[in-house]
Amino acid sequence: MASGSSLYNNDDDSGGGITDINITPFVDVVLVLLVVFMVTAKLIVSRGVVVEKPKSVTGGQVQSTLRLSVTADGKLYVNGDEFTDDAAAIARIKSIAASTSSPKAIIVGDRKGAYGPVMHALDLVNQAGNIPIALENERP
Repeated sequence: MASGSSLYNNDDDSGGGITDINITPFVDVVLVLLVVFMVTAKLIVSRGVVVEKPKSVTGGQVQSTLRLSVTADGKLYVNGDEFTDDAAAIARIKSIAASTSSPKAIIVGDRKGAYGPVMHALDLVNQAGNIPIALENERP
């Protein structure tokens, strides 16, 4: 019993479906999404309090999950949230440090501000536990 054409006849290529997948467009889309996520992640991490950092030839911006900012008028911010109570700030520093495998506190002080509030931020981090500290500056 011979039949001329059948749906299940794979001998000729004229009526068959697509048997291979072209992944080039998929890879292009994934790479574009990767670039978008990298750019937005940089913006999300660096968002926060605007502080005019001191300028220095050495050093520069450091990435960390724990960031304390001290403005020119002495206000303290932990990861962008303002704290006036020391106990609440220490609790927030401890919770952020506990959520990270190797925490590092980055302290950013405004160059026009007084030295006392920056020293107070250092003291708060020391009270929160044994957390390494770095001071952030800006290259000229």
